[in-house]
Amino acid sequence: MLIALVAGALTWSAPAQAHGTVVDPASRAYQCWKDWGSKHMDPAMQTQDPMCWQAFQANADTMWNWMSALRDGLGGQFQAQTPNGNLCSNNLSRNASLNVPGRWKTTAVTDDFTVHLHDQASHGADYFKVYVSKQGFDPRTQSLGWGDLDFLTQTGSFAPAKDITFPVRTSGYTGHHVLFVIWQASHLDQAYMWCSDVDFG
Repeated sequence: MLIALVAGALTWSAPAQAHGTVVDPASRAYQCWKDWGSKHMDPAMQTQDPMCWQAFQANADTMWNWMSALRDGLGGQFQAQTPNGNLCSNNLSRNASLNVPGRWKTTAVTDDFTVHLHDQASHGADYFKVYVSKQGFDPRTQSLGWGDLDFLTQTGSFAPAKDITFPVRTSGYTGHHVLFVIWQASHLDQAYMWCSDVDFG
């Protein structure tokens, strides 16, 4: 019994696959791991960061595996294969807590900012597609759907690298918004989707 428990603990804490995520503005799972990974048992999380607390309660593996929110073989059919309300989890049931509306911690941005992907495996990118939630959409009370998004840009390709950055230009946004980024990795047909919470000052 003890051996089984130890094995389960090791499985829980080990990353499933080494890939990457948007680290700035931090994706929801990455923000929770960065802020609370080393103190995930701290009861203060419930009051100081309730959205991360509910995510850890739902499935702590979502945060430990912040780098592995991928799906294979979508063939670019992101909208057809990802139902409304499931965008932030990349339609992965294990990451459903990332879809929950609420007061997620935000990263302050200006109209023009830089997106930073950290890719542990240096896969490169065919492209990134970047969206932001429409003015008037409230991430604290509404689940994100495709109709809630404004398309901002699609990048070109990037060579394999551990860190990729690219500029994003916006105008007319104020307050709390969801930045939605799709990464089409270049080594295989693997699609990653993340939500980052930003505050346009």
